[in-house]
Parts: sequence; structure tokens; C-alpha cells
Amino acid sequence: MNTPVDLKAKVRRLPDTPGVYLMKDRLGRIIYVGKAKSLKKRVSSYFQRGRARTLTQPKIRALIAMIADLETIEVKSEPEALLLEGKLIKQWRPRYNTDFTDDKRFLLVRVDLAEELPRFRLTRLRKEDHSRYFGPFAHSGLLRKTLAQMRRQFGILLGDGTPVRRPDGTWQLYDDVRQELYGAGTVVSAADYRRRVDEACAFLEGKSREWLASLRAEMTTAAAAQAFEKAAELRDVVFALERTLAKTRTFERLDPTRPAGDAEALQALGEALGLAGPPRTMECFDISHISGTFVVASMVHFADGRPDKDHYRRFQIKSFIGNDDFKAMEEVVGRRYRRLAAERRPFPDLVVIDGGRGQIAAALKAFVGLDVMPPPLIGLAKKHETVIFPDERPPLNLPLSHPALNLLQRLRDEAHRFANTYNADLRSRKIRESVLDDLPGLGPARRAALLIHFGSIERLRAATLEQIAEAPGFGPRFAGEVHAFLHRPDTP
Repeated sequence: MNTPVDLKAKVRRLPDTPGVYLMKDRLGRIIYVGKAKSLKKRVSSYFQRGRARTLTQPKIRALIAMIADLETIEVKSEPEALLLEGKLIKQWRPRYNTDFTDDKRFLLVRVDLAEELPRFRLTRLRKEDHSRYFGPFAHSGLLRKTLAQMRRQFGILLGDGTPVRRPDGTWQLYDDVRQELYGAGTVVSAADYRRRVDEACAFLEGKSREWLASLRAEMTTAAAAQAFEKAAELRDVVFALERTLAKTRTFERLDPTRPAGDAEALQALGEALGLAGPPRTMECFDISHISGTFVVASMVHFADGRPDKDHYRRFQIKSFIGNDDFKAMEEVVGRRYRRLAAERRPFPDLVVIDGGRGQIAAALKAFVGLDVMPPPLIGLAKKHETVIFPDERPPLNLPLSHPALNLLQRLRDEAHRFANTYNADLRSRKIRESVLDDLPGLGPARRAALLIHFGSIERLRAATLEQIAEAPGFGPRFAGEVHAFLHRPDTP
């Protein structure tokens, strides 16, 4: 392999510290992002003599052949490297990261909606077609048991089904022997069978959400235990499952046969919750953190069933340090509606809390502290998509295909997305700002003064020596040291 001389020199200068590396092709495009406990050891392993000839995976050989340049970003620890690697993969979607993730080929469930009688088939390859895909599912045995359960519960066809059209135009899904095994009727019209498919798809999407929540928890546990390779693998599956769910929601929005529009969904939601009318304005709160650090909250606002991003709000937790979702929820709900009350602005028709009874109680406590009457308030517990009320009413479980529940899920998912985006921004900013920790002679006070004066590490890096010297507490000599440090070849 002919590695350019400047690239060899760059690899030799790499530090023996944790970080993230970005491989680029000759056009400067990022083609792979990786993390390392030691940047020097990990990156240099790509360019060892004879490595390309001994590799058995063609895609890795192709990746090495395309590397024309690289960048590295030093971080403080392996957990920071894991977080930053994931953020950069999401941001840049490098070609070879996608290929390697796809190579894992976990099982998917494919439902071809172009068929007159859509069947639920297993596949390992997602295509750009009009089918719906669910997954990926890493545990194939559990998935097959779930599909068998769905066949009995909903009366759907799996990949081995051989339906027969009857003279009157109806279909016999199974033969007489199988008819005794399944509870649903075996003779149906195409329209009746399509309704079964819709119910089964809604059920399977709910299973996918449960699986996603489980994967996230497992990923966090692995990272806390410093099992970073396992955490990275789980993160890749989380990314893939998130993309699948996002594509499913996009398909549903574009599907012309969708049974209920925004007005109908709002009407259904008002009736299901016993409200005086459709909740035309709704606000939803979500808390996001990584093992108690970078705790933030989001609030999203829907008007007439659609996102109204001008009224979105983001919160950093100010009243305490640590991991307490209940205290965080009480703080942000109090801050939001204290301000609305002070400005004499109307409260929304419905407030939704991402969580169960604990989160609901915290939100209610915030309104009690404000001494104001709360608007209609509910929680949406993730495990079974259960609606929780703050009063004596029992929990409400709507069918997974119910338009009211689908609207609440869209609201909750948007709050979750907005909170996670803010969390990732803060983590990324903190990681970038940690570069200044390694500058000799720069104490906490001066470091804070620099960041306050320039606003961000990017603006500081773009500043001239003279502009740095104008910061409080800095003169030409120390400004020159800062400028030289930030423009070293190996500084991220």
C-alpha cells in the first residue's frame, strides 16, 4: 500500500491518548469515523506493512486503499470518545461506517404493502421500496416467537403462508389443519385482512419502541462498566433502529390511506381524555442526561396537531447537580409556567409529561408551588404507552393504532428528539472546550474569561493574536502562546 509521506508523518505524530479519528478520501470527504483508547496505536495499525494483503474483509481493504488524509480529536477519556464518535457518525454518515453497520445484518421484518395480502417476512436487507420495515432485531429467536404470537393474535400471514382465493373473491388464509391453531377466522376479504395488517404493524412498531428503550439502557450500562466495544455495537443497532422508526413515521405521514388526519386525531384525543374539546395547543416535556451528567430538558409545542417550533424551549437544570428526573421535571415545568403566568399568556390546552406517576407528581408539585390551577395534565409511560392521570382515574391503554395515541407518540418523540439534540450539543461543546485544559499556565479563571469573551472555542480559534490579546487578563505574550497552541497541527 502506497501511503503518502505527509500522511505517514501525521500518523507518527499522533498522541498516545483517547480520541476520535476521521479518515478522508482524496476529495476530502469523511469516509470513516472511529474511536480509540490510544490514537497513535489504533490509527497506525491501519498502515502497518502488509496489513492490507492479510485482511479477509474486502470492505476494510477498500477503506484502507481510499484513505488519503485523516484528522484526530483528542478527548479526556474513552467514554467521551464513544459519545463523540456516535455524534460524528450521525452528523457525517460516513460511507464505510454505514457499510460496517449493515454488515451485521440483524433481522428485519418486511411487510410488502403492494401485495393484495401483505405477509410478514424476515429479511436481513432493507431495500428502498414501498414496503414497511421493522427492526433490526438482534435476538432472532425472540423475534420468531413474537411473529408466531402475532399470527395467532391478529390472523396475519407469515412468509410460509399459502392463501387460496375462493370463488366469491374472498381468501382462505390457511388450510383446515391450521385453522384450528389460530383464533382469527381463516376466510376474509382483502379489505378485512388489510385491517388486520394495520393492527399488527401498530403492535410491531410498539415492540420496536420497547426494544429501542431496552437497547438504550443496555448501551448506557455497558458504557458505565467501561465495556466500550459492546457499547459501540449497541449504539450502532440503536442508530439503525431509530432510522427505521423515523422512516416508518415518515411513511405514515405520506400514506394517503391514513385513517385520521390532525383534526380527527385531536378530536379523538379530547374524547379519550375526557377534555372539554380537542386540545389545539399541547406542550410536552422530556428530561435527557447521560448517567446523571449533562442534564437538560426540552419542551415542544404543538398547534393543531403539528409542531410549532417557534415556541420550542430548551432548559439547563439550575437548581441541583446530579441525576434526579423528578426534581428536574419540577424545575422546568415551574420555570415554564411561572413565566407564562407572569406575562399573562394562556396555558396550553394539554400538558404531556414523558414518564409515569413520579414525573406527573413532580409536574403537579410545580403548579402547586406556583399557586396556579394547572391545565389538563397527563403522563405517557414508555413501557406500554400508558396514559397516566394526576387524579384518581385509572391508567388508560389505548390501542396502538388509535389516532389519539399516535398523536401523543408524535408529540413525545419530538420532545425526546429535541432534548437529545440539545444534550449532544452540550456534550460536543464541552469536549471541544476541554482542549484548553491542556494549555500550560491557563487556569480556570483565564479559561472562563476566554470562553466568555469569544463565546465558543470555534470563535477563539478563528481570532487573530491581536484579538486574543484584547481579552481580559491577556497580553501579547500569553495571547501568542494561546494562538500557537490552538493552531498546532495535531490540535482538534
